[in-house]
Amino acid sequence: MFTTGEFTKVARVTRRTLRHYREIGLFEPSGESESGYHYYTMDQLPRLHRILALRDLGFSLDQIRPMIDNEVDPAEMRGMLQLRKAEIEQSLLEEQRRIASIESRLSLLE
Repeated sequence: MFTTGEFTKVARVTRRTLRHYREIGLFEPSGESESGYHYYTMDQLPRLHRILALRDLGFSLDQIRPMIDNEVDPAEMRGMLQLRKAEIEQSLLEEQRRIASIESRLSLLE
């Protein structure tokens, strides 16, 4: 078992992240001492890594919860990922339009 500090180093997350995930019930410690210290195990790393990977893809914590609790079947997961991809593509197009507008204005100033 690892203390919170040890686990943060192994998992490469902050204490704040673990605390927040614990507070919202997304990632619970495997145990707690009588003095209130939380403990984690290596077996918990895959769940945490799934949370972090989905977070990195831009999913909200509310969206992630059912995804990692196996409440979402593979077809539904595929659909969620395709939707997220479409959202990112749309955002990218909007940013490219902004860049083109800025470049146009810059050329007018020259």
